[in-house]
Amino acid sequence: MHPKNQDKTILNITYVDTDLGLMIACASKKGICMFEFADYEHLELQITQISKACKATLVKGENPYFDTLRQQLKEYFKGERKEFDIPLDLVGTDFQKKVWKSLMQIPYGTTISYGEQAKRIGKPKAVRAVANANAKNKISIILPCHRVIGANGKLTGYGGGLWRKEKLLEFEQQHNNIR
Repeated sequence: MHPKNQDKTILNITYVDTDLGLMIACASKKGICMFEFADYEHLELQITQISKACKATLVKGENPYFDTLRQQLKEYFKGERKEFDIPLDLVGTDFQKKVWKSLMQIPYGTTISYGEQAKRIGKPKAVRAVANANAKNKISIILPCHRVIGANGKLTGYGGGLWRKEKLLEFEQQHNNIR
């Protein structure tokens, strides 16, 4: 490695097969920083933004967090896991991070509105900002933005496609009585 690059952060990137299709995972030495569906429309841009924000070099290959991610996803899709406890390396503004962390407080198998999420973070008038922060969530499934719906109860945008959001919600509701 060139001496100039020795201090450069490395982000590992790999493919992960899931019950809802191929996904791409990205991890730093701190944790998972991206987990997106491979067919996500803005995937390339998102990968570029993460590597720039982290001042990192992307390296295709394995990372110790990927094994944990695969194992926890396997348990999730079997209906055996309701929460993920894998380390995350959130890349975003302080407000976005606050919104994303609040997603983990939404119980498995339930939904809330963007308005309710805004209230939960102490910003009841920031509904649109909360929705925009959720739209920038780079860690699908693990940070469950699929559990946030419109005030009218309708499903709204999901980077992985509304059909996946619907499948995730149906799946969680079916398995909500486990442990």
